[in-house]
Amino acid sequence: MDKASWARHPALMNLIHNERMKLLATGLNNLAVATLVAGILAPIAGVLYGTSSASGNRGWLLVTMIWLCAGFGLHVLGRIVLGRLRE
Repeated sequence: MDKASWARHPALMNLIHNERMKLLATGLNNLAVATLVAGILAPIAGVLYGTSSASGNRGWLLVTMIWLCAGFGLHVLGRIVLGRLRE
């Protein structure tokens, strides 16, 4: 289909737009989960098992909170993207 053909089918264009937005939102949410796992769960497990150099330093709590905020921010951004879906 050429550009003129696409313009005659606005419902099809909305469907394509919505699928792209859902794909982007899913990618952002997956990135949020990966951020939480890498930035929070892994260091906490390292401290609990004594394999982390952060076990004697309390600065890891601040870093963990920063990763938590980053993951939450990515999740919220994904929800904002979903708000751009068309009828």
